[in-house]
Amino acid sequence: MAGPGARFPVGQLIRSARHDHELTQQQLATALRAASGNDSVGRDEVARWERGRRIPSAYWQRWLSLVLDISRPELHAAAQRSRALRRLWR
Repeated sequence: MAGPGARFPVGQLIRSARHDHELTQQQLATALRAASGNDSVGRDEVARWERGRRIPSAYWQRWLSLVLDISRPELHAAAQRSRALRRLWR
């Protein structure tokens, strides 16, 4: 059974969780860099995820799960929802 994230695109889930944690996009990017040890994510990428321009890879879903306290299955389900919506909009 899919978690609550399955109802929303991944961008909405990330934005909502970020707001719940009272983080800016920059602060989230900084937390992701610190947690992962990977400097390749910045505020711009977080904004792209939230706007639905990009879907975070499984790699970044892992770190988003940790930083935002969202289950990995919930993030995965939301990412799948985003992919399905993209196919409908094409």
